Amino acid sequence: MPRKKRPPITLLQKLQQLKASGMEPERSKGVIPRETPIDDSELPDLKCRIQKILGMIESPTRNPGNMLFFVMYDIESNKVRRLVAKYLEEKGCTRVQKSIFLADLPIATYEAIRKDLTEVQACYENQDSIMVVPVSTDIMRSMKVIGKNLSIDLITHSRTTLFF
Repeated sequence: MPRKKRPPITLLQKLQQLKASGMEPERSKGVIPRETPIDDSELPDLKCRIQKILGMIESPTRNPGNMLFFVMYDIESNKVRRLVAKYLEEKGCTRVQKSIFLADLPIATYEAIRKDLTEVQACYENQDSIMVVPVSTDIMRSMKVIGKNLSIDLITHSRTTLFF
């Protein structure tokens, strides 16, 4: 007989289960992680990520009811950090860097993410910080990225030619 499928649990429920199991984040038990955590997921190369960002802000079919925002965090616990990253990806956020996500989502989804992350922050004793920052497309268009072998026209989509 097939097993009955459980309904998916929320991020907050996962963290509450973690706390109830006695496996609280390292910091709350007085243990400071000594090893550098392994990357949660493989990031595409920088050019690929920039193209994805530009696709979000310059799409001619961008939904006018959407909100463009960054989610940035500094979370000490590997377990909590992985859960938050997975949650953001499931909600439709795009990973820009290891701890920075960009999203172009409906305002209701923005509010849900903000509410859930506020509850996560209050769920256990920590020194973590999570920022949810709305941005305008104009500000995103003026973004500058500094990286290895990065051509600036990837950002501005303009090729400047000087005539002498």
